[in-house]
Amino acid sequence: MTIAADGPTVPLHEPDENADFKVFEELESEVRMYCRKFPVVFERAKGAELYTEDGRTFLDFFCGAGTLNYGHNNDFIKGRLAEYLAADGITHGLDMYTVAKRQFLTAFAEVVLRPRGLDYKVQFVGPTGTDSVEAALKLARKATGRSGVIAFTGAYHGMSRGSLAVTGSRRARRAGGVSGQDVTFVPYEDGPQGGFDSLGYIERLLADPSSGVEVPAAVIVEPMQMEGGVYPASAEWLRGLRELTERHGILLILDEIQSGCGRTGTFFCFEESGITPDIVTLSKSIGGYGLPLSLTLFRRDLDVWEPGEHTGTFRGNQLAFVAATAACELWRQDTFHAGLAAASARLDRFRTELATVDPALKVRGRGMALGIDTAGAGGAERADRVQRYAFEHGLIVELCGRHDEVIKLLPPLTIDTARFDRGLDVLRQALLAP
Repeated sequence: MTIAADGPTVPLHEPDENADFKVFEELESEVRMYCRKFPVVFERAKGAELYTEDGRTFLDFFCGAGTLNYGHNNDFIKGRLAEYLAADGITHGLDMYTVAKRQFLTAFAEVVLRPRGLDYKVQFVGPTGTDSVEAALKLARKATGRSGVIAFTGAYHGMSRGSLAVTGSRRARRAGGVSGQDVTFVPYEDGPQGGFDSLGYIERLLADPSSGVEVPAAVIVEPMQMEGGVYPASAEWLRGLRELTERHGILLILDEIQSGCGRTGTFFCFEESGITPDIVTLSKSIGGYGLPLSLTLFRRDLDVWEPGEHTGTFRGNQLAFVAATAACELWRQDTFHAGLAAASARLDRFRTELATVDPALKVRGRGMALGIDTAGAGGAERADRVQRYAFEHGLIVELCGRHDEVIKLLPPLTIDTARFDRGLDVLRQALLAP
């Protein structure tokens, strides 16, 4: 059994009696989670499919929680990695200058930053997303001389101390022993309780000298909350938040760790709004191949670091640089853009089709991210049944939301039509099943 974030006890899938889990159960911590939901031993993966050691095949609509946007073992990226390894390319370089880093920075600037008018410095901060958030918060406080941060209900920013402090889940914060000191939580634009005038509320807090809230160093926000239940922020709301923060001299941090790298149809989720954040956190699929890489992007004038003030042993993952450079090159290809647009349109049609499956379901998302909310249509128990049915019929999907009541779909951006339709058919049948 496991406990959903702040929610009820949710039963897990029964393990495969024929699989050998002994070494995992004997040596690995009880903290493990995904393996309990998907109790098989995976051996290989390709594209949108995972293969178990006993010969079964699963379609992957989870993709490492958004880490494998380009699919498993993408041939183009794999080829670049193989060439680099065959040439004895350096694999670990701290923050030293390397050819691999130069090639990534050049490609990232040419493909991602300059076409979007983003004049950012790039900080390599360590292997995972929480490291990017930690650096962003530390930099915001150093640059402004203020300590407070405004975050949003439903937010998920990571599991280390600073990022936990701006994460909404009580359960996660309790486990980390983190208090809410210096962090003010405000309801997100949308959520399980409905819409909220969060911008008006923030404005009121800042305007009232007796509100108890000082002008903060930063506001941190996900342009689409993923773990919180797949809630996309509207372009109008993000523009309003940008105007508010600029007017009060507050830095705006956009967390694009799970929503970025094309997941919502554009490279950054915030692009639709037309805003320019002060700081952007980026990880997961920026590594291209599932390799650990994490960046913090920020305005040039915010680069107030002294050398060595923020370090990390694995901030120079050279293989990730190679894979990330290859991924950037995919974004130069018309065929990649056409495929992403077609896949996004297919998922949007499926969103419409679900209205005929069950009008009580609420469906949210953008691009290649979709959340099916069962809160008013059977709740967490139904979501769990859907996940179980999907798994039993060869499809991996994850749950999210306050009580694991939202079925989250994150297929590879590069998935072919046949496999995409097959996975959606399984999900449709799972929703129709009693």
